[in-house]
Amino acid sequence: MKILILGGGNMGLTYAQCFVRSRIVTSENMMVLCRTYEKANHLSANYEARFFSDPRLCVPEADLLILAVKPQDSAKLFREIQGLTDSGQVLLSIMAGVRMEVIGKALGMKKITRAMPNLPAQIGEGVTAFTSTDEVTRIELVMVQNLLNTTGKTLYVEQEAMLDAATAISGSGPAYVYFFMNAMIEAAKQMGFSPSEAELLVGQTFTGAIGLYNKSDLSCENWISKVASKGGTTEAALQVFRETALYEGITAGAEAALARARALGK
Repeated sequence: MKILILGGGNMGLTYAQCFVRSRIVTSENMMVLCRTYEKANHLSANYEARFFSDPRLCVPEADLLILAVKPQDSAKLFREIQGLTDSGQVLLSIMAGVRMEVIGKALGMKKITRAMPNLPAQIGEGVTAFTSTDEVTRIELVMVQNLLNTTGKTLYVEQEAMLDAATAISGSGPAYVYFFMNAMIEAAKQMGFSPSEAELLVGQTFTGAIGLYNKSDLSCENWISKVASKGGTTEAALQVFRETALYEGITAGAEAALARARALGK
């Protein structure tokens, strides 16, 4: 199988590295299309893959095409590769907001999968929601899922609209976590800890809490009750969170992200 990633940015290179490292594809069969010859030449010296700047030299050769450019660059990319694809190729898009119908019409392709990865995919700890058109066979879908699994975990959704919801939760989610972490780090510094001490306390607290959650069947509510004793320090903090409607603010923020994802898709 020959794979071509169209886009030599962070996510494109992450996929290329993960695919080769997992031995799903050889470096000879792993191709990346870059915007310029200079970038392709530079990356070829640092990554195990074949890099191109001319789509005519790589698009027809690929069995699987992965669209990994920014959504605003999609129209330009479509123009560059129109006429080079064929109906037998499978296409995987990780472009947020660009519908499969739009991709299919632009490129004349029917075997299309679309995925929403998130930032932790860069370290193999991501989660990716994905879907597909009816023309993608079960074998081809398993092939795509195996590739996506090299960057973390996957979730198949029947409806393409659910990718907007995934964008709001898992796609944008890491930023929500960093926002909360940053607030805790600032609070720790105000209490007298040095910046490095504050980062250690908060970072390890998040790592440990997530580790406990992932290794048990307990819900978040169960874990909260284990930490918060009546009349204690944790309960005092949680009471302030309730009074300031922090919980409602987080859910409202996720809803706003969903609305924006839907708007961008139109």
